[in-house]
Amino acid sequence: MPFLHCYDVQTMTLFLEKQARLMKIGVVRRILLNLVSPFAMIAFLSLDSSLQGLYSVSVSIGFTRAFRMVWQNTENALLETVIVSAVHLLTSNTDVWWNRSLDTGIRLLLVGIMRDRLIQFISKLQFAVTVLLASWMEKKRRKSTTTLCILNIVFSPFVLVIIVFSTLLSSPLLPLFTLPLFLVGFPRPTQCWPGVVGTTACVCTDTVYYYQMVPSLTTALQSAMVAGSLGLLLPGSHYLGRFQDRLIWIMILEHGYTYCCINIKGLELQETSCHTAEALRVDEVFEGAFEQEEYARICSINKHFGNVLTPCTVLPVKLYSDAKNVLSGIIDSHDNLREFKGDLVKVLVWILVQYCSRRSNMQENVDKTENKGKGSLIILPALNTSPQTQFPDDTDSLNSETLDDWSDDIFDDEPITKKGKEKKDQLKILQGINLPIPGSVESQRIDDHSVGKVPKNSLYEAVILGYPAIDKGKQDMMYIPLMEFSCSHSHLLSLPKEWTSNCLPNSKMREMSSLFPEDWYQFVLRQLKCFHSEENVPNVLEEIAKDKVLKDFYVRAVMTCYFSLFGVDNMDPSPGHILRVYKGVLPWSVAFDWLMEKPELFQLALKAFRYTLKLMIDKASLGPIEDFKELTNCLKEYESDWYIGLVSDKKWKEAVLQEKPYLFSLGYDPNMGVYTGRVLTLQELLVQVGKLNAEAVRGQWANLSWELLYATNDDEERYSIQAHPLLLRNLTIQAADPPLGYPIYSSKPLHIHLF
Repeated sequence: MPFLHCYDVQTMTLFLEKQARLMKIGVVRRILLNLVSPFAMIAFLSLDSSLQGLYSVSVSIGFTRAFRMVWQNTENALLETVIVSAVHLLTSNTDVWWNRSLDTGIRLLLVGIMRDRLIQFISKLQFAVTVLLASWMEKKRRKSTTTLCILNIVFSPFVLVIIVFSTLLSSPLLPLFTLPLFLVGFPRPTQCWPGVVGTTACVCTDTVYYYQMVPSLTTALQSAMVAGSLGLLLPGSHYLGRFQDRLIWIMILEHGYTYCCINIKGLELQETSCHTAEALRVDEVFEGAFEQEEYARICSINKHFGNVLTPCTVLPVKLYSDAKNVLSGIIDSHDNLREFKGDLVKVLVWILVQYCSRRSNMQENVDKTENKGKGSLIILPALNTSPQTQFPDDTDSLNSETLDDWSDDIFDDEPITKKGKEKKDQLKILQGINLPIPGSVESQRIDDHSVGKVPKNSLYEAVILGYPAIDKGKQDMMYIPLMEFSCSHSHLLSLPKEWTSNCLPNSKMREMSSLFPEDWYQFVLRQLKCFHSEENVPNVLEEIAKDKVLKDFYVRAVMTCYFSLFGVDNMDPSPGHILRVYKGVLPWSVAFDWLMEKPELFQLALKAFRYTLKLMIDKASLGPIEDFKELTNCLKEYESDWYIGLVSDKKWKEAVLQEKPYLFSLGYDPNMGVYTGRVLTLQELLVQVGKLNAEAVRGQWANLSWELLYATNDDEERYSIQAHPLLLRNLTIQAADPPLGYPIYSSKPLHIHLF
């Protein structure tokens, strides 16, 4: 009821309990409406005496419409049938015009017209009263609208005539500039649209949240409609849903026997001052209906009388709750930042080992018997043989635009290994070559024929330093001695060959190698489950963990990535440094270009950095990590249940649509000067839904069309979009179809079965 709120509901939980009891009544209602009433009305119409004689035009029109209404609008048809039957029983005199000149079909038609126009008249009258109250209660406009309010009271009969005329034409009541100056709007069909519903919307980054919640919301709406929680479903009805900062606009497009067609729109999340003022009033209206205090009386006056929104129900919907936390005291703590560096090395080791493990599992048609008993031959790059990478003198010349398009899709298939025989032949050739000292006379006399016999396999190529510049097509490639894994299965966890190259000085690498956690590295290897076909898996993993050549490769890759993320100064990172690297902007270092040339490795390093930040926040909030097992479980949870990245990333939208349980993003609030963490949690929460005055919506949309199309008002701060808590003017204008409105999401017609 618009005047009184029933305060039986004290809390949301109590409301749901009472609603569960009413669901039993809803089942009875559904059976009566869908099974009993239609067939009872069909029997009533079929036995009418008007159908026994010769059909006339009036009989055909009346009964055709009556039979159609039985299946298209069962509730209204039942009401009309009851009224006609009651009038027939009360008027015993057969000479009355109603009984003598009209058959049952025409009576039902007249009752239907009167019912429809009466409902419209009441809605338009409520809308007119709301506009008058709003004009008087708004302090800013009270002086300018006082005269109009007095004129409306004095000439109230003329205002009623305008409302009646608008009702007869079924036209919207147009309040000029949303002031108490009423006109009859242009007649618009309720169920006609200029284009396909749902094809126009002002799409932005927040649109994805409405995409995710619509399927679950549709299911919840189906249950509410079946139970009758949303009241009488009529085409052109509007409902407003509210949850946190989300506002959902629901419009009934079509309604018939056991089906309903709706359109769902999502309003903007970046709230303006006008948007916020009306959203707060919506929250107050719902709180007054669903969240009452224990000491509240059973019935009291509705504080929000006159508002166009009437609360209906709450719906359980699976969606993301949004929580923003201030990270002051965590991200700027020196102890946390010091631990961050050590944790980053561990996370890098875990990420790379897991990557290589999955990479080996994705190989197809690998003949494992060919490599049994043979050591895998690989190159151990010398620290002083790699060419120095040239870097630009000015860091501003670095192209940061490429950082925006890096992909997280990093798990590509491993290249198929060469045949064992080919490797053996290549090894024999390499062993027979005497490599000269770079720059010596002998090196200038190398016969092309002796070196040219070596197959051009990039796995065995090495760049020879000290030679003069020669044409690339005539350059002879030399090879360096090969190192052999001590375990025959180590090649399954070997890093890609381009990741094992070195770009750091030998002294720097030796200095940073001391930071490598060898005990953690061996623990991670022993926890792998990638050798399903092996009989003695623990022994195989133990042998791999003891392989020093494989460990040296991981030391080089991990410590080079570590050096790239922190730059030249290996000091404790600052909060600003963490934020920049989190966003993918790395500091300049001698390893910068080396890492940028390897997009897959860069994405893995960036993922490890983000995981480490989340780990630092969790340790500060929940307590320290006790052992390696707990750390492994934590990282596995990040990998499976979390997406840790940026809101602007494409992967963020994909994670929302895939319904990842948790999402995390790091940000900075320049107004408050603090670092913030945003966490989205997927769970089933309650969305409050209320019904809007349909005539108020039609009237404001008609005024919007008149103001923009006919008055050609292009003022961005025009009166029609300013906040109005009683009329919800700003929200109503947003929900209009573009180009007049600007919803950020609009669904295609959604068909809901009501049985």
